[in-house]
Amino acid sequence: MAKSNNDARLDFNVASAAAEIDTSKKVRVGIIGTGWIAGPHVEIYKNMPDVEIVAGADLVPGKAESFFKGYGLENVKCYGSHKEMLDDDSLKLDAVSVCTYNATHAECAIYALDKGINVLLEKPMCVTLEEAIEIRKAEKRSGKVLSIGFQPRFDPNMQMVKSVVQSGVLGKIYYIQTGGGRRRGIPTPFGTSFIAKETGGIGALGDIGCYSLDMLLNAIGYPKPLTVTGYTSAYFGTDPNYCSYVQQGHPEYAAAFGVDDFAAGFVRLEGDIIVDFRISWAMNMDTPGDALILGTKGGLRIPSTDCWNGTIGGPLKIYSEVGGEQVCTEIPMKESNVNCFEVKIRSFVDAVKYGGAAPVPSSEIIYNQAILSGIKKSADLGKEIEIEIPEI
Repeated sequence: MAKSNNDARLDFNVASAAAEIDTSKKVRVGIIGTGWIAGPHVEIYKNMPDVEIVAGADLVPGKAESFFKGYGLENVKCYGSHKEMLDDDSLKLDAVSVCTYNATHAECAIYALDKGINVLLEKPMCVTLEEAIEIRKAEKRSGKVLSIGFQPRFDPNMQMVKSVVQSGVLGKIYYIQTGGGRRRGIPTPFGTSFIAKETGGIGALGDIGCYSLDMLLNAIGYPKPLTVTGYTSAYFGTDPNYCSYVQQGHPEYAAAFGVDDFAAGFVRLEGDIIVDFRISWAMNMDTPGDALILGTKGGLRIPSTDCWNGTIGGPLKIYSEVGGEQVCTEIPMKESNVNCFEVKIRSFVDAVKYGGAAPVPSSEIIYNQAILSGIKKSADLGKEIEIEIPEI
């Protein structure tokens, strides 16, 4: 099967990350939000000889200054908001990493794009489909690069999943099961930004659910979602006994909890494909099940991990028939030392420098976001809903 434009783009970006780097012009980067996820961005940017971190913004007074000093960056200009930073034309920013909490992803990304600045937007894309639509419109207006932070796509084993599907060995795909999560893993050690409704917006659904959806939707070519029936719950996050035990004496986290710690959905996609999805921050189970892709010629089993970590939990297995006999073909896991986070950022920088396409395009991730927000909306309404995504 011929490679898609997406495959070709991925190959280019991975290859360019290993190529000799042109340092004649440095990409001037700003960091919006200096919480924990900003750390890996800064660590990687500062080690790139063709990148200069020139600015940062955070709403908490003094936080940005302290953050950059911790990384030995003394000359980064700091601001109290993304607007203050982006309005300073003297910075001559080429790109920003948006590392804020979920609820402000959209406003930060849109403002940057409308200022003519390329954007690497951390996952999830945002909180609602409506926000995703406005981000896409801003991207179109600007003509700039917008890439979404889905680094698991660069994992060789994730790419193997897509290769198997695209080879045609499974035949027509009609059902996928995906999800995963944690038995005990509500991310409150980083404060309440993940769990408060006004900052997180969505919980496990957006935090790790977006990854598990992307793993299989990317493999099958991201067909458009049509309808969704969703379910969410928060039995663990709102339990002060759970929080006080797991989160080392912080029962106040239960009072602040305003998102989902478990979510499930049943989604109809174009092409007569069904998605059976479930994700968890906390549950009384080790895993909600392996990922499955069922086709008319074969089925693919993707072993789950104990805690979602951006790769697969064991060898892939293809179930099919050969000569009238039922067989199982095992595909060993690939050993790799690829730093997927680094490739994510390197590929974004290369797209900015050379005018390439976004490594992880919003044209695909808007479908991911539509499913996430559709699950939440359906759960709130208690009924199946239609997903409507306008042409942008």
